[in-house]
Amino acid sequence: MAIIAAVFVGIAALLHVYIFVMESVQWRTPAIWRRFGLTSQADADTTAPLAYNQGFYNLFLAIGAAVGLVLYFGAANEAGFALCVFTMGSIVAAALVLLSTGRQRLRAAALQGVPALLGLVFVLIAGVSG
Repeated sequence: MAIIAAVFVGIAALLHVYIFVMESVQWRTPAIWRRFGLTSQADADTTAPLAYNQGFYNLFLAIGAAVGLVLYFGAANEAGFALCVFTMGSIVAAALVLLSTGRQRLRAAALQGVPALLGLVFVLIAGVSG
């Protein structure tokens, strides 16, 4: 179970690195801001500081998940378990918050939340000893 958990935690982490890149690095690119529902470059420019900040939140979640995996399979199993549970729980909660903003965000919430939810479930099943 620990390997399956690691796969889903890893997928969630990589996805959040990608979201970081879109929000904090590529935000002013039309293909990116359109993906987030904006309709003009002016809107993208106005929201760029918010997207930049939000992207770093996603990066920190990804780093937490990655460090959690390293610790989980290393000498600090209990700390890794706790960090994986915390980061996956946080991502699932964030996906629920995103979904609460409207049904049109169901796909985005599912893309973010499902791998994290599966990671969380499998980490909890695997337990501390992995």
